[in-house]
Amino acid sequence: MAATSLEEFYQQTALLIPDGINKEIGHFNVFKLDELLARKKDKMVMPYNRRAYYKISMISGRNQAEYADKVIDIEKNCLLFATPKIPYNWLPQDDNQSGNFCIFTPDFLVQNKSGVQLEQLPIFQPGGYPVFQLSDEEAEDITFIFKKMHKELSSAYVYKYDLLRNYVLELIHYGQKLQPATALYPSHTASARVSSLFIELLERQFPIESPHQKIGLRTAKDYAERLAVHVNHLNKVLKEHTGKTTTDIISSRVLQEAKILLKQTDWNISEIAYCLGFEELAHFSNFFRKQTTLTPVAFRS
Repeated sequence: MAATSLEEFYQQTALLIPDGINKEIGHFNVFKLDELLARKKDKMVMPYNRRAYYKISMISGRNQAEYADKVIDIEKNCLLFATPKIPYNWLPQDDNQSGNFCIFTPDFLVQNKSGVQLEQLPIFQPGGYPVFQLSDEEAEDITFIFKKMHKELSSAYVYKYDLLRNYVLELIHYGQKLQPATALYPSHTASARVSSLFIELLERQFPIESPHQKIGLRTAKDYAERLAVHVNHLNKVLKEHTGKTTTDIISSRVLQEAKILLKQTDWNISEIAYCLGFEELAHFSNFFRKQTTLTPVAFRS
């Protein structure tokens, strides 16, 4: 099942793609549902597929959420957390729909910016159904957070994206408080420990703070040896817990750091390539272009 990209999302919703969508360290945007519906002539249906981005929605109206093995009926207000891991189908049951939603990429909540590991948060763990029916009072609380997002996004404040990260985290914590307590304290199985230790090892490599600093673990084999497990076992565990291979997770984190270094330092490209474990500049350039469709120089400019 192919994941819907950000570009496809903007095409499907008849919205203009923001300039430089591939040049930002992370992408964030917030929308009013009624304004979006006014742009579309056909009925607003979210098809059954995966998205390549995260989405948090507060929707008022009668709706139905379909997952692989469960259908959830919403009578009035709901808070929905959508993750790239879990496909779902959203079906409005009437024409009286309103609310707000925001979309963001994992890079937007990168740990050294937000203080959290997005994929480790209970609200985004596979196996659950993160759709919560809300009272009018709860809906009002969440609507107020979205109002702050809209206001901040249109402001000229230099640090507005730091504030927006805080608002996204406020929504996440609101949702996690609505979850059953058992969902917040999952059993720590052996495979969960391996997955958790891998993420911890990965994050210890970053941030890169000097052009003389070089990450010590670069490949799936490097991490498997450090964790004293077979590389195939590590790959199987991570695939079960995250939906991604070991190499995919490492590449994603290296790409995040590459974007940060290209945007926030004046180091030359060779120095950045060295720091990120690439022996040849050409290897780094090929890796970056494959991940973003841009060269490191084009991304930095």
